[in-house]
Parts: sequence; structure tokens; C-alpha cells
Amino acid sequence: MAGQNPPQQSQNYGETLSRFHLELAAFFRHTGAALWGLRLGFRRNMRIESKAPTRVDLAGGTLDIWPLYLFHPGAVTVNAAITRYASCRIETHERGDARIRLVSRDTQREEAFASFAELVKGKRYKLPLLAEIVKFFQPQGGFTLTTDSEAPAGAGIGGSSAMAVAICAALDRYTGAGKSKADWIHISRDAEAIVIRVPTGTQDHYPPAFGGAAAIELPPGGERRTELRVDLSELERRIVLCYTGKPRKSAINNWDVFRAHINGDTGVFRNLARISEVAQELRGALERSNWADVGRLMREEWSFRKRNLPNITTKTIDKIVDNTRRRGALAGKVCGAGGGGCVVLLIEPETREKVEAAVVEAGGEVLPMKIDRSGVQVNVS
Repeated sequence: MAGQNPPQQSQNYGETLSRFHLELAAFFRHTGAALWGLRLGFRRNMRIESKAPTRVDLAGGTLDIWPLYLFHPGAVTVNAAITRYASCRIETHERGDARIRLVSRDTQREEAFASFAELVKGKRYKLPLLAEIVKFFQPQGGFTLTTDSEAPAGAGIGGSSAMAVAICAALDRYTGAGKSKADWIHISRDAEAIVIRVPTGTQDHYPPAFGGAAAIELPPGGERRTELRVDLSELERRIVLCYTGKPRKSAINNWDVFRAHINGDTGVFRNLARISEVAQELRGALERSNWADVGRLMREEWSFRKRNLPNITTKTIDKIVDNTRRRGALAGKVCGAGGGGCVVLLIEPETREKVEAAVVEAGGEVLPMKIDRSGVQVNVS
């Protein structure tokens, strides 16, 4: 009939319209409606807030530094995200104000640049981790980026890695880069290596990105995260975290172990080989909820880790571990590379009060925490 489209033409029109709707939806998912409004000038000010959890490592640390894990087939690091957060806030400046201001609330440092180009020209930074990550995202326009951390200085619970992931998440949203969590992990790892000038691992970056408890498997060709089949509420009831009051120096300790291993130190090689085996066994014990075995394996891991370096433990760390063992803790080990920082303890739930009292008596500070289930979170307002 006159005035009606042929059926084929109508069908093609409908398909075109559907494709347009799908492409439009994908576009807004990628850029974010708030950013699109900002770019069109509908909004001049925006605040992006992100936070990412830190972690406790239960076994297999140091092995995640390339290429150490290649020499220990089956290498794995076992860790869990905890509710001690690193946070980042980006506040945009008025149009025409290209200044970039970097602020660290917990370290009480800040610096500013007239533009992104001026930041790139910088040779030395007061806040090098923040500056290096900003470079990766090449943002346009001016903003203030403020960070804060609930992890004590040098705690050894992956505070800088959690901070790096939180910064990546916020900058990704600000720039509309559309990068994945895996991208954030590798940007964070590389930025940290640029800053500390020694090789870095990747196990610290997965808990901030994904949360939960996981095995970071380390086969040739690249690492991968496998979520542990463990009751997180039960694990939460069995973990105590405490701070020794003395910051650790992970870059130095890890670098010393790394260098000894690469230089052919047979003792370090044997120790890391056994640490690798213990981590694989501990993973299985966790998934079977065999807490006695988990405790035994954590004790063994700590024993072999102490053999790598004389300064990996301290009098306070030893006193905390010994005191809490006498009060019912199943095991205790330093978090991260050691030399200070935090100690993670595995306990029977009914001994918590006694164990926490023993920590304080030994000169430590109990850090309340739970297992984070979500990983990095981002909000825009």
C-alpha cells in the first residue's frame, strides 16, 4: 500500500536503530555520563573518589618477582584483601585552570605543576608514585589529586600497591581511558618499580583490585589470580593483624634476596624452593579448612623465610610471635619482606582476646580488620 515501507526496508531500519542503541549504551558505559557531561561543558566541577584494600600474605611472598618464580615450578602466593584502605580523590579545576596539584594526607606532602606538560618535564618529585601514575594516563585539564592511607608507615601490607590501584581507578574514570583491572595492576607494578628502582612483584596488586582471598599463580608467560574456595567469614575470625611500630624496608630486603638468588646462592635457592612448596600446600589446607595444617605451614614458611636474611626479623617481631604462640596462636609471620612492619597471626577464634593482649604486652599494636570482599571501589559526584 502507498505510504507503507516494504517489510525488508522496515526490518533494516529496526536493525539499524537497535545497533545504534547498543553502540550508544556501550559509549556511555565506556566514558561515563558524568565525564561526557564534563567534556560538553554541562558540568565544570567533578569529584571522583576511590578506595582499595590492602592485604595480608599468608605464604609465597617474594616469589612473585620476575623471574624468580620461573625457577620454582608451581610457585604461588596466597593472600587476602583486608579492610585497611588506601584512598584517592580527584577534584577537577575550573575550565582554563590546567594546574595539577598532588597531595598526600598521610605523609603530609604536596606539590603542584602548572600543567600536565610541566609535570612530565619534572626530574624529581616529592610524591613520585602519584606523579608516575598520572603520566601513564595523560590527563587533560587541571585537577587536585589527594591520597590517604589507613596502613601505618612501612606496614608491609601492600599499602603503596593499594594506593597505586586506587589512583589508577580514579584516573581511569577521570580520563575515560577504559582500562581493565589487569591494566591497573601492571601500571601500578611498573610505576612502583620506576620509583623504587628495583624489581617489584605483582601479588600486592591483586587484592586491591579484586578483594577476597586468592592464590596468585605464577606460571611461565604471566601470573593469574584464582579465587580460593575458603569461607571468608571463618578466615576473618582466625586472623589477627598487628603492627610492630617499626617500618619495614621491603625494597631493600626483597632486593637482597632477589640478588642472592640470581647470583646463584644455593641456600637462598633452597629456601625459596621450600617456601614455594609450602605455599602450594597451604593453599590446599585453606581450601580444606584444615586450620591446624594452615598453622603448621605458616610456621614452616616463616622459618625458611628467616633463613634468607638475618635482618628479616626483629626482637619485637620475635617477641610478638613467641608471646602469642604461648597464648594460643597457631602461627605468626611477618607481612611482606620483613625487617619491621606488620605481623599476621593465625588463631583459634576463642583465643582472640588472649592473643591480642599478648600482642600489646610484646610491644605491638593490634590493627582491627576484616576481609574485604569487593576490591577497589569508585564513586563520582
